[in-house]
Formats: sequence, structure tokens, C-alpha cells
Amino acid sequence: MSAAKSKFRWQFWLGIGISVVFLYLVLRNMHFGDFWQQVRQADYIWLLPGIGVYFLAVWARAWRWHYLLRPLKAVPTRTMFPIVAIGYMGNNIYPARAGEVLRAVILKRKESVAVSASLATIIVERIFDGVVMLAFIFVNLGELAEIGGGLVAGLSIQQIAFWGSLLFVGALLAFLLAAMFPAASQRLLGWVAARLVPPRFRNRVLEVGNRFLGGLEALRSPFEVLMVFVSSLVIWLLETGKYWFVMHAFNFEVSFFALMLMNGVVNLATTIPSAPGYIGTFDAPGIAILEAYGVPKEVATSYTFVLHIALWLPITLLGAYYLAREGIRWGEVPSTETA
Repeated sequence: MSAAKSKFRWQFWLGIGISVVFLYLVLRNMHFGDFWQQVRQADYIWLLPGIGVYFLAVWARAWRWHYLLRPLKAVPTRTMFPIVAIGYMGNNIYPARAGEVLRAVILKRKESVAVSASLATIIVERIFDGVVMLAFIFVNLGELAEIGGGLVAGLSIQQIAFWGSLLFVGALLAFLLAAMFPAASQRLLGWVAARLVPPRFRNRVLEVGNRFLGGLEALRSPFEVLMVFVSSLVIWLLETGKYWFVMHAFNFEVSFFALMLMNGVVNLATTIPSAPGYIGTFDAPGIAILEAYGVPKEVATSYTFVLHIALWLPITLLGAYYLAREGIRWGEVPSTETA
């Protein structure tokens, strides 16, 4: 238990340090009077349809998870929605994306689905999310090249797209191969376990690994893969819709495609370790994208901060409500990471 707590603290302080760096990039050379004026003058009524569209995206996420879990167990979307909300609350409150493990643990409690198998479906979700984010970036690379846009710390959008493609497309191919050739995957798992895992842990590793491979069963059909991709596309288009609605609260306008690019970049950036709630790693790249499109820094910063809060607060409150209904105390959530 002490080792797990030590790891948790190490991840927490690493995230804090990275967030501080990104916040420094955001706040340097900021005219805070102009920033505060933009915040005060915003028309916050536009947040209401934005939040509504975002919750539609959360419902779509619940449907996608239900779809991926069907080979393991048919769980209705209405049952999945509170668990998804709890998971996103956990990601917003705790470091190291503890919410992903939390929702797998709650699913096991409610529906007796093995944690390792449901974690496989959650990782598949994240891979498809990454692929869609890359698609959003690639759609806009031509326009971004024309306006000379870049990112922070000298890292260009083109570099983000290149390295992101290697990571997410490579992971997707690996998971597709593991799903399509289950017997070969099990033999490979056995070979690795026999050579790298101590004998006393070998049976447990094989058991968990085989359950994990079972969680990939939904990827064995090209039609199933297409359905997961299309649902992921719908989810992120709905979330971009929230970006679009919140934009109308401020005195600037960019195209929906520009907001797709912003959405893609900031969500890839939030895979970097950070303080809970993706502080800094969400804000700095989002502001940089808007500045590349000619939006003044103070306007871009006020919009991005308000958008960040509007993305963070409603789902966190809803998830906290559902967590309380499950009878799990706040202090217990980090410990579920090692359950």
C-alpha cells in the first residue's frame, strides 16, 4: 500500500510541476485588466446550450461503452451513463486518470464485469478518441500552414500530428491484431509471461491478460470497428459544438473547423501528465491555436478559461452526485486505482 501511495504522490507532484510550466506560458505577457474585462463582458447564457450539447456527448460515450461491452455483457446505456459521469469526475479531480479505473471498478460492483476486461474497452475508447483528434488536426493542417500557426514551446502542430499518429494509429493496429487473432495473442501472452514474470505471479498475470484480451472482442468485426469510429466521431463533433456555443459568449469568431482543430490539439495535450483537471495542458495549446487564427491573447485566454470551467464543472458535479449514490467516499477513490 505504501508503494502505491508513493507512486500516487509522485504522479501528483509531477503533474503539478508540468501544469505550472504550462500556466507560466499562458500568463506571461498577459494584460490582466483586458483579460478580466473580457470575462466580465461575456454573455454567459450561451453556456447553457453548450452544456446541453456536452451532456449529449456524454450520453453518446455511454452508448459507445455499452456497445464495446456487448460481447462481455449487455448493459443498458442508461446504466452506463452514471458510471461514465463518475469516471469523468474522477479524471477531473484525481491525477493519473484515476477515473478510468474507478468506472471499471464500479462496473464490476454493479454488473460483475471483470476490471481487466472493462479496462481493455476503456483503452480502446481512448485509442479511437486519439484517432479522431488526429483526424480533426489533419483536416485543418493546410489552413494552419497558410496562417503560420504553431503550438507552445516550439512544438508545431505538424509535429504533434506526426508523433500522435505513431502513438495512436500504432496502438490501434496492435489492438486490432490482438482482437482478430485471439489464439496467437494468447500464445504471445503465455510466451511473455513464461520469460518475464516470476512463477508465483504467472498464473495471475495470465488470468488478467486473458480477460483483457476478451475485452477486445468487439474489434473482431470490421463493422464493429466502423461503428466505434463513427460513434467516436459523433462524440467529438458534439463536444466541438460546445466550443462553438461558448465562443458566442465572447467577442470573436472563428470557423467550426478551427474549433475542431483546437479540440483535437488540446485533448491530445491533456494526455501529458498534469495537475487534476488538466490545468495548463488544456489552456496553453488552446490559446495558442486561437492566437494563430488572429484572436487577441486576452480574448483567447478568457474564452479558453471559461470553456475549461464549463467543461470541468457540470460533469464533475454530476459525477460527484452519482458517486455519492454509490456509497464511495472521496478519500477512497485513489485507493481504487490499485484494486
